[in-house]
Formats: sequence, C-alpha cells, structure tokens
Amino acid sequence: MRNSDFSFGKIMKIIGKVISWALFIILLMVAAFLIYYYIATRIYAAKGPGYEPKFSIYTIVSPSMTPNINVYDAIINVKVEKPEDIKVNDVITFISSSLLTPGTTITHRVIGITEDSDGEVCYQTKGDYNNVADQACAKFHNVIGKVILKIPQLGRVQFFLASRFGWILCILIPALIIIIKDILRIIKLTTIKNTTTKINNEKKIDPKKKALEEERKKELKRKLLLEDKTDSYYQEPEVKEIDKRNKKKKD
Repeated sequence: MRNSDFSFGKIMKIIGKVISWALFIILLMVAAFLIYYYIATRIYAAKGPGYEPKFSIYTIVSPSMTPNINVYDAIINVKVEKPEDIKVNDVITFISSSLLTPGTTITHRVIGITEDSDGEVCYQTKGDYNNVADQACAKFHNVIGKVILKIPQLGRVQFFLASRFGWILCILIPALIIIIKDILRIIKLTTIKNTTTKINNEKKIDPKKKALEEERKKELKRKLLLEDKTDSYYQEPEVKEIDKRNKKKKD
C-alpha cells in the first residue's frame, strides 16, 4: 500500500511539473509576442503607414463570430501583402468604412470578392452569427490582416490583469514572493558559508602551536624511554661529562 501511494504521489508530481512547464512556455510565448507587438506598434506610430506590424493581436468583444470565435477570444492576424492572398471564407480584421460603424476594427469572414468604382479590390464580409452581410465592403487598404490563430479566452486574462486587483494578485504578489524567497536563500547561503569558514578555521592549526605540540610529544617519549628499565639499547647520553672531557683535552 505504501509503495502504491508513493508511486501515485511521484506520478502526480511529474504531471504537475509537466503542466507547470507547459503553462510557463505558453505564457513566455505570449509575453514575447506582446513585447514584439508593442515594439512594432510603436514603430508604426512613429513612421506611419507602410510600417504596419507583420503580426497583430486583438481581443474579440462582440459575439458576431460565434461559435467559431467567441467573446474574449484573442486572435492573431498576419499582414497581407497582396489582395489575391485573401480568399473567400478567410477571416480578416479590417477598419470599417460603414456609415453605422466608421473607423471600428472588425473581424468577419469574407463571403465575396469584388472591385469598387476605382478598381480597388473590395471584400464582402459577414459575421458567422449575423443573419445579413456587412453594409459596406472592406477595401484592401483597410485590411489589417488575416486571422491565423485563435487563443480561447485569453482576453479574460488581459482584462483581469488590466484591473487593479488582477495586477496586485498576478504581478505584484508573485514578484514579492520571488524577492522574499531570494532574500531567504541568500541569508541561508551566507549562514552556511560562515559556518563552513568557521569549521575550516578551527581545523587549521597554528604553526607555533603545532611546533609546541611536537616538542611536547618528543619530551613525553623521552621520559617514557627513561622510565623503561628493560630497554637495554637505550642509554641517556652524559652530555655534561663529555663536555668536561672535551675541555680537558683543549687545555
């Protein structure tokens, strides 16, 4: 029973790690795209038409394309270079020229392709949920891009993060947790380092103390040899007598 519990816990831990890494990679990709889009729109604002970003992202706030594209879904558009790159049944994002919604950014499906009086390509569009087509066709120069990807409900995250509570909950608090964890880790590493240094210093022997210890050991050994009367091969040298004889010889 314990082995099965352990195996189940280990499997759940692995699954949790996989999910965490998957979410992290997805969020990293979204963040990278948002950074790119922010920089691209800044360049477009500075240089004007002709420098539109290659990719653009929008959050759907109208149900006109349900059920294929729902409210709060995020769509990614790619810039179209030539009119013929847009076909019937493509979903495009464009600036409306209709009298009802002038200047509004709309994402609808192409149901027909015509030309206006000036010979410019014009796309007849319609929302999948709507019963009738749009009043005015979308001219090619008003097309922002063609939809290539839909990210379900990403807009909810965007709106939540834009709120004060969402910013505090999802950005400020995690940032503070990371900072606190790093501070605690630094304190722990510093404590371990100081303890290790103290132990190493205690292990190191002062050269003077080492010499005194060696001298003490030699003195103890000499005393033990003198006290051992059965040790016939050892005899304490008579240093004083030898010194006197040497003096006599010199005289």
